[in-house]
Amino acid sequence: MKQGCCSLDKYDMGINNDITRVNRKNVNSMGSISKAVVLVSGGMDSVTALYDTANKFDLVAAVSFNYGAKHNDREIPFAAVHCRRLGVRHEVISLAFINQLFKSDLLKSGGEIPNGHYEELTMKQTVVPFRNGIMMAIVAGFAESIGAQGLVIAAHTGDHAVYPDCREDFMKSMGEAIRLGTYGQIEIVRPFIALGKAEIAKRGFEMGVDFSQTWSCYRGGDLHCGKCGTCVERREAFLVAGIEDPTVYKEAGPLPRKPNS
Repeated sequence: MKQGCCSLDKYDMGINNDITRVNRKNVNSMGSISKAVVLVSGGMDSVTALYDTANKFDLVAAVSFNYGAKHNDREIPFAAVHCRRLGVRHEVISLAFINQLFKSDLLKSGGEIPNGHYEELTMKQTVVPFRNGIMMAIVAGFAESIGAQGLVIAAHTGDHAVYPDCREDFMKSMGEAIRLGTYGQIEIVRPFIALGKAEIAKRGFEMGVDFSQTWSCYRGGDLHCGKCGTCVERREAFLVAGIEDPTVYKEAGPLPRKPNS
């Protein structure tokens, strides 16, 4: 796989038509958005969204959250790496109260991370209650404060099976609340809402995203475990996309079958 990042001006700007906004349908123009802020965790999806946004808007900032997840210390440094490459302001916001007060096995205060497919019911153990709602509300306030009109989040089709705060009804309602609650009428932009993980991998590959400098494993640690739901999803995405996986896994045995397949 090609390392580093290719010239962004060579990327096909026709992908603008893929954007779906939560409070509009079939929008092919950028509307009133000129400046955007990206929620970037340091994972495959959000890092790809970071580069994707840099092609479409004036990318004025990116925001990461340290909320006490087991993998925060592994993924946030990668978010910082890509922001530096793009010359983008990067803010890391601490939400320590989530680890202290919320129940989820994704958190350092929680139990063991389950193995298996990303869409297994056991992955509900890793749901952090209302995480996206909290983060989007904070970034909406930040975006308005720095004169941005768009808030980009990398939610995709695979997230819907497990996370209620990634689903269309929630995003539509949250988007409307943010629009009505800000003078700048901040809009939520989800460029990958109609895409699967493999398609996102292809998009990032086309832009020269160095996926070896992204993190997925919910367990944290020195290496990706290869067995938890997010590792399985990552491995599956590269396989389906036909792209060489640059990740080093502790274990890389046969992938579990997708539920109901």
